[in-house]
Amino acid sequence: MAQAAVEAKRRGKGRDNGSGEAARARLLRAYHDMLLIRRFEEKAGQLYGMGLIGGFCHLYIGQEAVVVGLQMALGQGDQVITSYRDHGHMLATGMDPKGVMAELTGRATGYSHGKGGSMHMFSKEKNFFGGHGIVGAQVSLGAGLAFSNWYRGNDRVCLTYFGEGASNQGQVFESFNLAALMKLPCVFVIENNKYGMGTSVERASASRDLSKNGAPWGIAGMQVDGMDVEAVHDAAEQAVAACRAGKGPYLLEVKTYRYRGHSMSDPGKYRTREEIQKMRSERDCIEGARHKLEGLGVDEAELKAIDDAIKRQVQEAADFAQSSPEPDPSELWTDVLLEG
Repeated sequence: MAQAAVEAKRRGKGRDNGSGEAARARLLRAYHDMLLIRRFEEKAGQLYGMGLIGGFCHLYIGQEAVVVGLQMALGQGDQVITSYRDHGHMLATGMDPKGVMAELTGRATGYSHGKGGSMHMFSKEKNFFGGHGIVGAQVSLGAGLAFSNWYRGNDRVCLTYFGEGASNQGQVFESFNLAALMKLPCVFVIENNKYGMGTSVERASASRDLSKNGAPWGIAGMQVDGMDVEAVHDAAEQAVAACRAGKGPYLLEVKTYRYRGHSMSDPGKYRTREEIQKMRSERDCIEGARHKLEGLGVDEAELKAIDDAIKRQVQEAADFAQSSPEPDPSELWTDVLLEG
């Protein structure tokens, strides 16, 4: 489907949502999930400032529409793998906020028993395969997950996320080649938030349209407005359907924006406050969804009730994490060796 067709579908022309009520319910769910990620990350930032979260911590504030829109296009058994900016992906896949927050604070009740921290947790139950700290390394692992689906002959799809800063890594292009050669069911997702650790994409990439980076291998690609959860969802449905139909990999460049620094230690002096404020005031994905919901007849009281419930849920997660025990020293010897 051409980009114009996707835009028409997003506006409602030809959208296969069954009814206006179904569209309303889906957007309400997306609003809830994006707001949960936003409030969770805000609380994580607070706990980091209090010294309760150590090490690296990369917040996802501003990019919530990406994972929520994509996750809503997945089916049972589909897989997700991403980089170190991963809390939003965990929550979008349905991982328990309590377990995620406990891992961030290094507690035994965390998903990696307090040993992984912000960048290294996973959930086999939710088909979330990490959280990876090495830039671009997860892309070849995502191709491997897609290979396992191809080998088993199932119809599962793997979403493989990476940033624009990783998009020119050699292992990324090697993964493109193998995925295209074997027609692996992998949706490669470039979360283009415009900046790497501190370098703008314009200064780091000769390509001005990263969705075309797979063209030498014949990989279909599309640019997507990552600040519009419905646009992301529509593009994701197309990409996932193509992979599931055996047409090989798909590349989505989802253009988004992070409001915070690269990590909690980043003062972000490479961009202006005016630039950040402009994105917050004009392009925020949650506010955009809120305005659409109000136009669909959702009243302020219902939206406030959602926000209040999420705030309680996030506070419960923070309380659970702080009251959980630290790992026993014996945990140093677990998850080190798997005997075959």
